Amino acid sequence: MNVLQMEYRGYRNLQEGGFSPSDGINVIYGKNANGKTNLLEAMWLFTGGRSFRGSRDSDLCAIGGDSAQLCMRFFSEDREQKAEITVRSGRRSAVLNGVEKRSASALVGKFCAVIFSPDHLSLVKEGPVFRRNFLDGALCQLRPAYARLLGQYNRTLSQRNALLKDIPRHGELMDTLEIWDDRLAALGASIMAERLAYTEKISGFASGVYAEISQEEQPLSVSYQTQIQADPGVQAQDLARLLFERLSKSHRADVAAGFTTIGPHRDDLELELGGKSARVFGSQGQQRSVVLSLKLAEAQMISDRTGERPVIFLDDVMSELDAQRQDYLLNRLEEKQVFITCCDPDSVKRLRSGRLFEMKDGVLHAAD
Repeated sequence: MNVLQMEYRGYRNLQEGGFSPSDGINVIYGKNANGKTNLLEAMWLFTGGRSFRGSRDSDLCAIGGDSAQLCMRFFSEDREQKAEITVRSGRRSAVLNGVEKRSASALVGKFCAVIFSPDHLSLVKEGPVFRRNFLDGALCQLRPAYARLLGQYNRTLSQRNALLKDIPRHGELMDTLEIWDDRLAALGASIMAERLAYTEKISGFASGVYAEISQEEQPLSVSYQTQIQADPGVQAQDLARLLFERLSKSHRADVAAGFTTIGPHRDDLELELGGKSARVFGSQGQQRSVVLSLKLAEAQMISDRTGERPVIFLDDVMSELDAQRQDYLLNRLEEKQVFITCCDPDSVKRLRSGRLFEMKDGVLHAAD
């Protein structure tokens, strides 16, 4: 999978234009606030997902503008394809190969990519919600049906939580909790089974990448932590039974708390270096390398599942990495199309092949 050409108009601070990247490494350098991240974000939107920065669609248009247009030609599924995205009235619409789609989310699975940005350091530094979001986002790209499953679970969870808040005022509602336990257990077990299987596979990839990036003796281990003791190969029906039992036993605690205390919405992804928490004991460089390893492992998972190598976006990735780690990103990601942004052009002098671009005041210039 490769981006062949990208064009944009009215998008954030990018001046109308476009470019044709290399099939290999593409480095985009320039000062902060000149548009480097905006360009990666524009390409990322063709995955069908939302902005990786958490921005609303209404924020994507240039200041004072009411619409933005993006057009990408890319090679996927053994042929050249063309997708267009229009942002208007705070909403995104899409056209794929001349066919209008009901929404931009219809592009999911057509163009696959993996993104690293400084915000993703929260995978290591912050709480479990960021690691759950990483798992769910990766699974949604691999299996669009997982997104529907997750939506059903979250709606059921919200309904059970609403009931828990009503029970102190209406004690007779306590008898209806079992109905929601059954629904939540079935949906939650399916989510947990998917996450367990994914974590088991990504763990080996991530450990291998980390060893190559860091050349350290401390190995990276990745494991899925759930309140229910379960092996990676456990069947969803067995998980559902175990989860139902835990939910039933937690009625009083849940009513007192006012929310559901058991389920996949409380699980975590444990990241350890040499058997110690990467969050507590890892250095800045080690933590950045852990996140990069997870992201590159995610790319390998997509490649293995779909037969397509996803495009890799690495935003402001070079800071806090030593020369060895920088060399790995610039010269050892063979057979992948990679977009790297950085501020200092000197940090990419080790680049042996690929293309250099300078972003200045929203205008992209070929620098090679």
